[in-house]
Amino acid sequence: MKKEKITLEYPLGTASQSILWDAISTPLGLAEWFAETVSVEDNKYTFSWEGGTEQVAYLCKLRYNEYVRFQWENDYGSEYYFELRIAVQELVGDVAIIITDFAEEDEEEDVELLWNKQMRDFKRKYGLQEHNSPSTV
Repeated sequence: MKKEKITLEYPLGTASQSILWDAISTPLGLAEWFAETVSVEDNKYTFSWEGGTEQVAYLCKLRYNEYVRFQWENDYGSEYYFELRIAVQELVGDVAIIITDFAEEDEEEDVELLWNKQMRDFKRKYGLQEHNSPSTV
């Protein structure tokens, strides 16, 4: 079944770009908000959550201080991925996390709700205030 691309933007004000980078690109940072534990072997990331749920993703692309792109194991070799990108508004210095993911047509709302929850956890962990609601790009 074909998946639809979803892009969500989460404004984070004047958050530190280097802290955000560590949070989205390192196993320790990802374990702070995305999963309970994250282990890495080469480009294979194993994400574990409460209740014993585990998923494997492969690091596909990374551009230092800009974005990290993963592909879930069950999507390996396809066009589907999820990406965490730091966007900086040069004039005012505000930053945002832009998340790109893919979902089957009947699961788009669930995927968006999941990312909203993840980003609420992210903001709480890093002491960031709610700015605007996430927007679909």
